[in-house]
Amino acid sequence: MAQTTRRRLLRRMGASAVAITGTAGCLGRSGGSLDSVTVAYVPIYPNMQHYVMEKEGYYEDVPADVTIERFSSGPSAVTAFASGDIDAALFGITPAMVLADKGTDAGILAANSRNGFKLMATSELVDLYEQERAAMFERFEEERGRKIRFGAPPDGSVPDIVLRYWIQEDLDAGEMDSVINKSKVPPAKAVQTLQSGDIDATIIQEPFATIIAQDDGFGELGWSGDILENHPVTVLFANQQVLDDDEVAQSLVEQHTAATEFTGDSSDAAASHAASVIGSGGSEDLAKAAMDSEASEFISDPHAITDQAATMGEFVANVGTIEEPIATENLFAFDPYDTIQE
Repeated sequence: MAQTTRRRLLRRMGASAVAITGTAGCLGRSGGSLDSVTVAYVPIYPNMQHYVMEKEGYYEDVPADVTIERFSSGPSAVTAFASGDIDAALFGITPAMVLADKGTDAGILAANSRNGFKLMATSELVDLYEQERAAMFERFEEERGRKIRFGAPPDGSVPDIVLRYWIQEDLDAGEMDSVINKSKVPPAKAVQTLQSGDIDATIIQEPFATIIAQDDGFGELGWSGDILENHPVTVLFANQQVLDDDEVAQSLVEQHTAATEFTGDSSDAAASHAASVIGSGGSEDLAKAAMDSEASEFISDPHAITDQAATMGEFVANVGTIEEPIATENLFAFDPYDTIQE
């Protein structure tokens, strides 16, 4: 359901002070003026800044009327973005790459989260991994007569890319498809699917990793921050119309940065906001507990994710989700963030 907030009559000076810079090599230039902006989000824990911006009224400081649209998945948000139905979105970096690959004029304004996954498995598999490391896959197949069953989101998604990197680069265990049986399991269903015995392991974001960890029959194989250090998860992505309006673009980034700071300073309040928006699968107590996880890292600086975005882009291209890796200058719009840091 769409929700519209009206801008405050008195905006913070930082949002209305527009610096006309024009830094070379970055997307976004001074240009048109927007009266309204539609912001989309996918209701997952890594999009924490959105929940804070919505509940704390930060969107009201944006110098345009903001309409919020909720999408059930990244692909549905990508479709709406590509058709021009939304102006900005908080979703995985992979959808941003897909849109850039298709020639959409847009750019990443801010990072939302990074290092945001845990590899969770049965206690038996965790014990085997501690003993065998990369040889775990072969040993399991010898003993069970089948490959390890891994549940994960679709090929080319952020967790799929991290899983591939873990198996192929970090462990050097061979091509992913040759060593595991991967099935498509949405994050919200991963806990039940793992507990029911239909899969042996999963790569999962918070707060679901915390749920699994609370069960004595399961444990942690690894953390994505150790596998692909500082890898991006979700981002704030905006179309060219937003990038061309310096005041709106800078204000969105300013409010996003304020939300990141709020999350760090008032983690329980931020978690409560997330739980109230995410709904099913995200109780307030669980959301607060998940804040203590190393897989809960919320940032705004887009520069902090560029290197690993390039690494991930190579894997996304190898899967076939995009034609070729997206160059940093074609994926990121650094000007708004850099300007508000001055």
